[in-house]
Amino acid sequence: MISNSPAGIIELGNIYIKCLIFQINNEGSIEILSTSTKLSKGIHNGVVVSLSEAANAIRSCIGEAEKKSTVSLKKIAVVLEQPEFLCTKFSKHRKINGSKIQKDDIDFLLKEAKKQVILNDEKHSIIHIFNHNYVVDGKTFLDEPIDVYADKLSHEMTFVTMPRNNIKNINQTFLECDIEVERYISSTFALAVKLLNENDLKFGSTLINIGFEKISLGLFRNLALVHSTTFPIGVNHLKKDIAKVCSLSLLESENIINEMDFSFKDNDHLFENNKFLKKIYFKDSNFRKISKSLILNVVKARLDEILEITKKQIFGIGLNSFFKKNLFITGGGSKLSNLEKYFSNFFQYNVNKLENTYDNKKESQNNGELDSCFGALKIIKEGWETEALPKPENKHRGKTSFFAKIFGKGA
Repeated sequence: MISNSPAGIIELGNIYIKCLIFQINNEGSIEILSTSTKLSKGIHNGVVVSLSEAANAIRSCIGEAEKKSTVSLKKIAVVLEQPEFLCTKFSKHRKINGSKIQKDDIDFLLKEAKKQVILNDEKHSIIHIFNHNYVVDGKTFLDEPIDVYADKLSHEMTFVTMPRNNIKNINQTFLECDIEVERYISSTFALAVKLLNENDLKFGSTLINIGFEKISLGLFRNLALVHSTTFPIGVNHLKKDIAKVCSLSLLESENIINEMDFSFKDNDHLFENNKFLKKIYFKDSNFRKISKSLILNVVKARLDEILEITKKQIFGIGLNSFFKKNLFITGGGSKLSNLEKYFSNFFQYNVNKLENTYDNKKESQNNGELDSCFGALKIIKEGWETEALPKPENKHRGKTSFFAKIFGKGA
């Protein structure tokens, strides 16, 4: 996909913007040249809401990484997630009439699906295409069934699209920084590549990324992103709910949330014997009686709302048997004490919290919050077997997907 020249990846988050500069050596090994993290400004849920503030924050983040690595970037890959992302599933069919399946047959089905996506919503652009699998005369094939005799071929795909105007605004923001966006990568996809193993991705799993003001959900099977959605509710809403209902400041609410046990089996440390919130939590507000039941009920109500939305997404696509038993949570919100236990009780399946794992010390810079960037780096270096975009070009790229060969960068 890339030459031996240094390249960059940047993640646009609500709290932080993170940049990583790397190089792929002649032997195909990755060298991390630098990383940087800056407070995010002018960006909300992956959308530019202030071009000047966003440009300044991005320029500062990239500039610091460039200074550390003594590299000047001209292009960069952008990792992000937006509630406006659309995930559309297609199943296209073609009669083969007893002949061998050819490359042109798969080419035709992919292009027909792409054409339909564009016609259905001209205001969106495609950023990812994933293959679920092929069905040949009622039999499932995970790999391209080239040269297989068949009567009928079905191809199941997922398209992830992004509003064109959002893309234009991000492109313009980076142009203000004298840098071009090379490609967009869903952070849900990148996180899964980094945090989930091959069996998780192959046999069916659900990744729930709990952020500050959004939660992203990704369902993976056959090494493909089958379904993805993002809704604008995050851990900050828990804090806002407590602050509003109990007339506390956001800082006071944050302190309560950070010390709460989300298994809800032992929260006595927050309350006096009379079951009212302890005085030590009143930093900005005057002390008054706020009952334990009120605070816990407020938090549970918001959590149940989040989980009900998540459940509908999993069960709504009709493949819940593959995804409901292999559930993972990650992101800043997953660090809340025993939150995975509340999720497990709700789904009646074991929910695992994914901890950060790093291959070398450089990855642990900036508190180690670079999982999406390192997942994107793997996608960029090796390509992804079931993903159509973009077309890898470097001889050390690893396995190239058949879809990349068909579509290339113009998909």
